[in-house]
Amino acid sequence: MSIKKKPKIPKSRKIANLLLILAGVILIGNWLLPQITRPRIPKVPYSLFIQQVERGEVQAVLLGDNEIRYQLRPEGEEPPRILATTPVFDPELPKRLQAQGIDFAAPPPPQNAWFNVLLNWVVPPLILVAAFQFFMKRDPQGALSISKSKAKVYVEGESAKITFDDIAGVEEAKAELAEVVDFLKNPQRFLEIGARIPKGLLLVGPPGTGKTLMAKAVAGEAGVPFFSISASEFVELFVGTGAARVRDLFEQAKTKAPCIIFIDELDAIGKSRSGGGGGFQSGSSDEREQTLNQLLTEMDGFAVGAETVIVLAATNRPEALDAALLRPGRFDRQVLVDRPDLAGRKAILDIYAKRVKLEPDVDLQAIATRTPGFGGADLANLVNEAALLAARRHRKLVGQQDFYEAIERVVAGLEKRSRVLSDKEKKIVAYHEVGHALVGALMPGGGKVAKISIVPRGLSALGYTLKMPTEDRFLMDEREFREQIATLLGGRAAEKIVFERVTNGASDDLRRATNLAEKMVTTYGMSQVLGPLAYDEGGKPNFLGMGDGNRRRSISEKTAEAIDAEVREIVETAYQQALDILEFNRELLDTISLKVLATEVIEGEELQGLLDAVKNPAIDS
Repeated sequence: MSIKKKPKIPKSRKIANLLLILAGVILIGNWLLPQITRPRIPKVPYSLFIQQVERGEVQAVLLGDNEIRYQLRPEGEEPPRILATTPVFDPELPKRLQAQGIDFAAPPPPQNAWFNVLLNWVVPPLILVAAFQFFMKRDPQGALSISKSKAKVYVEGESAKITFDDIAGVEEAKAELAEVVDFLKNPQRFLEIGARIPKGLLLVGPPGTGKTLMAKAVAGEAGVPFFSISASEFVELFVGTGAARVRDLFEQAKTKAPCIIFIDELDAIGKSRSGGGGGFQSGSSDEREQTLNQLLTEMDGFAVGAETVIVLAATNRPEALDAALLRPGRFDRQVLVDRPDLAGRKAILDIYAKRVKLEPDVDLQAIATRTPGFGGADLANLVNEAALLAARRHRKLVGQQDFYEAIERVVAGLEKRSRVLSDKEKKIVAYHEVGHALVGALMPGGGKVAKISIVPRGLSALGYTLKMPTEDRFLMDEREFREQIATLLGGRAAEKIVFERVTNGASDDLRRATNLAEKMVTTYGMSQVLGPLAYDEGGKPNFLGMGDGNRRRSISEKTAEAIDAEVREIVETAYQQALDILEFNRELLDTISLKVLATEVIEGEELQGLLDAVKNPAIDS
């Protein structure tokens, strides 16, 4: 295992730190040294000093602005005592001293006063200024340069080169970005004919689909410098810092043109400035708004024939971006980097599988089939998880079973063997999961049941039924949606049939079934009563899936009641269908549930042999 070395502190920073420490020592020493070396003189109240003056006990007085020191007349052979008091406003004091014949005067000025003033008030500031200038000159990107851009610059030859060969599963996006590479390699060919080179391209898509990797591949293919920065690094506490950093970034980019500026998570500074859509809370003085305005100004500053600087940006929240960013002339094109299909997942697995040692019989096509909805980052994590599992078991090659277990780990979470269930709870979970499997076995549209387990996984799953798709689906009809809802309600139906009571174990199933039924009615127009109408507002895509749900339009109370009634009818019909299937196959339900209780997990050919015996009451009765 390699040990990461601590970063070496630059010599210039060490010298600057020593100068700062020296200035601090001088300032503290000039204050502390007099406090230590000054003789300790007893202090008395001012009233006692006046009494001693009137009694003739005082021999001499030094009248200072902050302190009065006086010497008492000696008594016998004892040395004279020196006392001090704090002065008060007393215009009669000189007359009293003169009346008693007491010598009084102001304290003599300190020796070398000019040197003390120089040491206290001139030398430390000079040292601070010198340290500041030295630090700024030798380390312009240091902590004191808050207006400097924090972008990382990748130049060809200084880091591992990434090309389009390192990316798979997003062929359409690669084809779109290939034009950008041509712009960077041969800008003059486009300028001579009068074409305008695009100033900006916006990469949109779900997290983990490879947007940042795509931008690096464009720079690698074109062989140009690549400036990479996150949009959140522009925003600081001080208003105007972000705008200054934007200016500095574009000035640096122009000096290295042709080049690429990549701004990740653009929505951090590019949110809509209107009242809705997560806009700014304050007015034009807001730091993010000033940063956005500066970015818009800089992108407008690239004229025809100027340096070839192309701005690539990435976001998974395109619906939140300001309209001024998306207009032609700024981000001219939007490139969708979506989750890959089956062929794309296979190509991505081919790339990442080269980095690990595989057994000869590993079927990456089968793994790609079992991973619908996985992005590039998910598949890279899957290959790594499979390799970790194999290494944990002291094997030198990664096998097919390691990939299957890694899929379950990613989808359902880690096994929780420490979560001990009672015998009654295990029985309920077993019947619940087998209920899902039996109903799902008769609903081929949702995939193939591959595994039943009552081993707790993740945060709250006490068991799970793994249903693997046989192909990627993009369109589904009304019947398939109803079959999905029936499969979701199979666990609740099994509890009702066997135990005559239901538990809270089906809460997530009920939520998903209700949401699916509501989409059928309000979004897909699959209602015989309400007709082919859309009752939700829709809107721009939200790749994070964190919107406000299936928000309905402004509708009448009567229409809302009709929607609720239709949703209820769809769910109840599917629930009754699940009840009919499980009652018709009650003996098989008991048989499989007992096997699951005995082994905790059933999968493979054994499970398929049992599920092949399930009968459809609508056909076999």
